[in-house]
Amino acid sequence: MSGLPPRTGAQVLVDQLRAQGVERVTCVPGESYLAVLDALRDSGIDVLVCRQEGGAAIMAEAAGKLTGRPGICFVTRGPGATNASAGVHIARQDSTPMILFVGQIARRMRDREAFQEVDYRQMFGGVAKWAVEIDDAARIPEILARAFRVAMQGRPGPVVVALPEDMLDDEAAVADAPRVVPAAAPSGDDIARLRAMLAEARRPVVLLGGSRWTQGAVATLAAWAERHDLPVAVSFRRAQLFPADHPNFAGELGIGPNPALLARIREADLLLMVGGRLSEMPAQSYGLLGIPNPGLPLVHVHADAAELGRVYQPALAIEAAPETFCAALPDFEATGTGRAAEAHAAYRAWSEAPEPKPGAFQYGEAITWLRERLPPDAVICNGAGNFATWVHRYYRFRAFGTQLAPTSGSMGYGLPAAVMAKRSHPERVVVALAGDGDVMMTVQEFATAVQYGIAVVVVVLDNGMYGTIRMHQEREYPGRVSATELRNPDFAALARAFGGHGERVERTEEFAPAFERGLASRLPAMIHCLVDPEALTPTMTLAAIREKALAAQRG
Repeated sequence: MSGLPPRTGAQVLVDQLRAQGVERVTCVPGESYLAVLDALRDSGIDVLVCRQEGGAAIMAEAAGKLTGRPGICFVTRGPGATNASAGVHIARQDSTPMILFVGQIARRMRDREAFQEVDYRQMFGGVAKWAVEIDDAARIPEILARAFRVAMQGRPGPVVVALPEDMLDDEAAVADAPRVVPAAAPSGDDIARLRAMLAEARRPVVLLGGSRWTQGAVATLAAWAERHDLPVAVSFRRAQLFPADHPNFAGELGIGPNPALLARIREADLLLMVGGRLSEMPAQSYGLLGIPNPGLPLVHVHADAAELGRVYQPALAIEAAPETFCAALPDFEATGTGRAAEAHAAYRAWSEAPEPKPGAFQYGEAITWLRERLPPDAVICNGAGNFATWVHRYYRFRAFGTQLAPTSGSMGYGLPAAVMAKRSHPERVVVALAGDGDVMMTVQEFATAVQYGIAVVVVVLDNGMYGTIRMHQEREYPGRVSATELRNPDFAALARAFGGHGERVERTEEFAPAFERGLASRLPAMIHCLVDPEALTPTMTLAAIREKALAAQRG
């Protein structure tokens, strides 16, 4: 374009990030994108250097959850990309906007299996929403604008952009692309039909999930539900979408849910599902509703038309993002069903006090202490494992933007997600809860927290095994333990070796003082809690699971 100064491809790329409002990127450096690292140096963008590409990608995914706009990660080619694929998979299953930039070999070396050469379109084609390689520096604004839109539009997800290293050095005189804003709004006819269906319903239930929510949308829906006396449940690991202390909250539909909530949904005469897909975990292995006929009137609101009717055929399908859908709700006339108080009482009874479990350290009591101790805006992060069941049942999320957890069930998520949350919101308390097997997946990112002075608190629940797999093992092959036992380090000593604060907790009464000292240290802190292996779930011990399986075999 005439009159514009030429810029290198790397500089054009970084300028596009700034034009899209990117404030922070994560990376593990590599020689394949040195030109981008140089362009980032004076950009004003916060560059968070990580210790492993999987952790860097998880941090970017967490940024997408926190902001609603794509989290940005840079990794090098080959091994860097394969390591980062864990974060891409999380973004896909969690419907999180994210862009992974991958360094690539020079264009002249293609198709020779050059050093670390990978075809990224093929590699990420089944997991990313879009995978593309930029051959021409002049097309960077076009392709990056499309990448941001694809990542956010409809059902959000990850985009992978490969960057040939020689392309980054080319010069181009091009204009920056404008800031991308995704769109999706309900039609007037959709809203009129929903209003009529709601007026006729006597046992309606609202179920919230998915992404593209905002704090304003959450507040609007909460006020609307209260005016209509509607019970509101949240999908698996989407607890931040409705305040747990609200009188209309009915609980979380996830792993091991409240039987009363399952019964309420099965008995409903209208299910309004906003934002989510009702995938395997919240759908109770696809047994909660019928497929394709759900067995009850279903109103499905989703930003992506491809998700409407994909599994469940709705009575009313509304293509809309949660924010624009919720904006249409205040005009509804109040109907009132008189069932919200009943649903909330059942949730409170289910989540109030954990039953005692074997061992001197009662993990459930630690969670309920955190529930009372932490401020409403504290961010709670977790990866995958049985330890998370206590979090989802007994902790009460009270504000939007306070939960970072993978619906994909990815281990190792909690620690890097906490690092990103605390970096983004240094004024807030950020806690990662992690199992012993879980935390070792990405424990190297504790060094990232120390390097940047990011004062997260990591609570490690150590029972010396991959607990979830051991649980399934005892159910299927009782007494035949194989490949699930772990020998762990002293996590408190490990934290201190990194340069952080470390504490060891063996008894329940030691937890609160240790946690307070960790917070007061203003260092990244790790609280190493020893959990009895028998305390496997909030409802059953390891021995009880084994005995039940053996009895079934005998019977």
